[in-house]
Amino acid sequence: MSEPLLPPIGMLAELTHRCPLQCPYCSNPTELLKANRELDTQSWLDLFDQAADLGVLQVHLSGGEPTLRRDLEQMVAGLSARGVYTNLITAGVGIAEGRIRALAEAGLDHVQLSIQGARAATTERIGHYRGGHEKKLETARRVRVAGLPLTINAPIHRHNIEEVPEFIELALSLGAERLEIANVQYSGWALVNRDALMPDRASVERQIEVVAQAQERLRGIMNIDFVTPDYFATYPKPCMGGWARDAFMVAPDGTVLPCHAAHTIRTLTFERFGERSLADIWTNSPAFNAFRGTDWMQEPCRSCERREIDWGGCRCQAMAIAGDPAATDPACIKSPIHARMGMLVADAMAAAKAETAGNATAEPFVYRRITTVSEPAS
Repeated sequence: MSEPLLPPIGMLAELTHRCPLQCPYCSNPTELLKANRELDTQSWLDLFDQAADLGVLQVHLSGGEPTLRRDLEQMVAGLSARGVYTNLITAGVGIAEGRIRALAEAGLDHVQLSIQGARAATTERIGHYRGGHEKKLETARRVRVAGLPLTINAPIHRHNIEEVPEFIELALSLGAERLEIANVQYSGWALVNRDALMPDRASVERQIEVVAQAQERLRGIMNIDFVTPDYFATYPKPCMGGWARDAFMVAPDGTVLPCHAAHTIRTLTFERFGERSLADIWTNSPAFNAFRGTDWMQEPCRSCERREIDWGGCRCQAMAIAGDPAATDPACIKSPIHARMGMLVADAMAAAKAETAGNATAEPFVYRRITTVSEPAS
């Protein structure tokens, strides 16, 4: 039996798809929205007011690069006035001097800074942005000078997984309270680049050992969160805490979604804020109710003792790999196609080997750009 519907407590606001970086692992959709399709200032402020009325306690301001919105301070101030906790998720490049302090004065509570490599060359290669590493380090220093808590987000894949020990030391040197070792999740641009990004199992196992040792060593000094790589997992993670269970996201054009990749489920229709109220969408949207709770589950999920732990895992991953959003997440060992995850890893390793053998000089990535790119078949 499904649990009663509770108000959401968290919201991810993708304010824009514009970004100075071109990261090939980006979770944004491959069909990026241009600036003329973004909600205007007042629409975002109205949306945030309705979110606070609905019960949202924290809003993650993301993108693309949210600091490209000139009205960001106004949004932060509006949320702060409602007592909503705000977290800025930023690439940390192209931010004018004084902007971080201005955001802090507007009421910003926290900054999460993404760094693509612990080494400058890696950061520049992945982000496709010259001088990006130094700009990120300067942003981190400005965050600390402004008195804001800092999280370093390290998106991990084949091309930087051996830098995990250096990421830990870098985060410490920057005075971060938290480090997120976030193994890339294969949706959006990361799915397009899966063969180029997938690490091998030995590297993943070394990474897990390094992180576990650091978590113990730095207990009480710096929190280290570890996002498990799904393709090497035994059990899946709950999607956003469970599909439309306690959080949601909003795309730059106001489309309200249960998670950032939900648009890939083409059988569902997602509504836009303004056409319906946020409360109405949260409560009554057929798309939000499609995979809520447990009643929708097929076997083996329906009778599984973990059904209210992982809530069936990721519906978008089931869609991408099984071709059915209601299927058991293939990351789960109980999935009848769990072995396909290993096959996809093997395919990626074969592609990497062929690339090395061919002495390829071109980058293996499809870099993130505002254009339409087809996602690979599962």
